[in-house]
Amino acid sequence: MTEHSNFTRKSARRSSLLERADAAFGLDGFGTKPVPKNLPAAPRPFVPPREHAAAPADHTPTADQPLARPSGEKENAKEGFEPAQPAPKPEHAVALRGPRVQIDREVLQKEGLISPDDQVTGLLEEFRIIKREILADARHSGDDLARRVLVSSPHMGEGKTYCATNLAIALAAERDVEVILVDADVINPSVTRRLGIDPGLGLMDALVDKSLRPEDLVSPTDINGLFILPAGTSSARDSEYLTSNRTGEVLDRLTRGAPNRYLIFDTPPALAASPAAELAAHVGQALLVVRADETSRAALDDAVQLLSACSDIKLLLNATQFSPSGRRFGDYGERED
Repeated sequence: MTEHSNFTRKSARRSSLLERADAAFGLDGFGTKPVPKNLPAAPRPFVPPREHAAAPADHTPTADQPLARPSGEKENAKEGFEPAQPAPKPEHAVALRGPRVQIDREVLQKEGLISPDDQVTGLLEEFRIIKREILADARHSGDDLARRVLVSSPHMGEGKTYCATNLAIALAAERDVEVILVDADVINPSVTRRLGIDPGLGLMDALVDKSLRPEDLVSPTDINGLFILPAGTSSARDSEYLTSNRTGEVLDRLTRGAPNRYLIFDTPPALAASPAAELAAHVGQALLVVRADETSRAALDDAVQLLSACSDIKLLLNATQFSPSGRRFGDYGERED
């Protein structure tokens, strides 16, 4: 055999593995089926083979197995999440339904008090300045307590009732504001006397008798926005009644739900009787009236200490003629330039 033929033989194609397997095992019967000429327009949907229906499982929850959620309820995103509660309905203010009283304008003039029917005076301008600070602090605080203002003094004769009454009249001139002037000097009630009003049931009666509604004892006056709550019937246990829980309940009832209602308390002198110190815990602002020529520094310090249950105590200097700027209120517009 030549060298060339030997090369040719080595170069001849060997049969493939499949061909040799076909020759050894006869795989002709495993060929693919011929493709049909007419194929359907769309493939037939797949239908899974039918299986025997299994018996329904018992899904009755056990004691340690929680109930299944309704199908329309989503899982809460965070563990421990609670659905929001509806907002509480706003409380309505109680109507003040006491007997209506008339305030004698001649009495106001005689007592040197502000008359709502008169023109602007220096006295009115002075109390306008005072009420602006009271209103600003109350609105800044935003709570019921700040709309309760106690007016007291260290001693008798320093002008606390005079200032409390004028402040109440000045505040009542504000639009959409209600002012209840409370005669809290149960030992020597002065508000009703100064205004020429017959005293009747009042604050102390509401504290003693829980069947009385305090709003039925508050009298509207013929001064728009001004109401009067008399001191009521005094007893030997006035101090104990004022320190009881009933006091807070009565005052809360008068101010709750009424953001434009203010309570002005005319109390006894702080160094003469205890009601001022006891009521200080129920107010948000206190005016301490002192006379420039009479009140000592020691008396002032003692009075401030007794009223310390109130966090906001303001000093009101009464019966003074001194003005650092040299100006006087009330004469603007009365003189020609």
